Amino acid sequence: MKKKSILFVIGILVCLLAACGKTADTNEKEHDTAISQKLTFDHSEELTYAQKFSIDDYEGDYHLVTVTDGSRYLLVPEGKEVPDDLASDIVVIQEPVQNIYLAASAAMDMFVSLDALDSIRFSSLKADGWYIDQAKEAMENGDILYAGKYSTPDYEQIVQENCGLAIENTMILHTPEVKEQLEKFGIHVLVDYSSYEPEPLGRTEWVKLYGLLTGHEKEAEDAFNKEQAAMEEVQNSAAASGGKETKTVAFFYITSNGQANVRKSADYLPKMIEMAGGQYIFKDLGDEEEATSTLSMQMEEFYAGAKDADYIIYNSTIEGELDSVDDLLAKSPLFEKFRALQEGHVYCTSKNLYQSTMELGTITSDIHRMLVGDDEDLTYLYQLK
Repeated sequence: MKKKSILFVIGILVCLLAACGKTADTNEKEHDTAISQKLTFDHSEELTYAQKFSIDDYEGDYHLVTVTDGSRYLLVPEGKEVPDDLASDIVVIQEPVQNIYLAASAAMDMFVSLDALDSIRFSSLKADGWYIDQAKEAMENGDILYAGKYSTPDYEQIVQENCGLAIENTMILHTPEVKEQLEKFGIHVLVDYSSYEPEPLGRTEWVKLYGLLTGHEKEAEDAFNKEQAAMEEVQNSAAASGGKETKTVAFFYITSNGQANVRKSADYLPKMIEMAGGQYIFKDLGDEEEATSTLSMQMEEFYAGAKDADYIIYNSTIEGELDSVDDLLAKSPLFEKFRALQEGHVYCTSKNLYQSTMELGTITSDIHRMLVGDDEDLTYLYQLK
């Protein structure tokens, strides 16, 4: 009898575990398009490269945007009714979206390419922080106002001028109280995850989301197609100049505490190096599943992994541009032992690299030209003497 009881208990446990497993699978976030009985789903838009957002279209020109963090936004056309049976997590955004507070600086170039700067009213950067001429000019003219850093926004100013949406970068995740406060004031917050896209053109494809938000879908499609064509041209050029030994490239910067900050192997920048005909020196660096795209390592560890790289590119966008090889040596004397430095293959990025999100084709072309020795008049790279 005792044996039967034990077997019975084991049987129940097995069933419960099976049920739990089924529940866990069922509860994984599914692409739910049945969000309202009053909306008829039409189709999901096909995105070529982007993986961190999706767009579902409904009859009547309603659109559901879903971001990788699980946030959902229903775009409601001007003059149309808001369904009253939506799930509580769906944020309703009435079109047209106006007076945007842009704290995701990487998105500014996309708004420029859409000719939609007039939808932005506030910036988290001052005029001298922009390397995009149109954004700088708009701020100097007063068309776009400085409304505080992403971590300390001027809530009063933003609220008084009827901010329609705050577009944040992922740094806002470190200050969740700011997001909560904005939402308390009735300002919707959308976090831009474009920098987490594994494919370079996936990052560019976020222009389609901003095109949808601002009513510039056609311009977004044209801007993306132009960038896609530019990238294909670089790849074709790299393939045509193939047959030679593939050159290895290290891409990094030195932090204020003397560590080397490098891109993970699955990041979009190493893939741009590959598209340009090169090979990123760190082949299997970092966990692809982790959200962050970079990691820091001790200088000795970096030296061991990158000392034999054919080329090194110093990322100036964080700690500032370098003027010469001496500036690099001042950060660590170990660089003197690097093969790339000994052969004169040391380059630096310009400060505007990360703000130029609609120029990834040009950036990749610069890397390709560097690798083949055609490095006169590059746009985003320059050689350190």
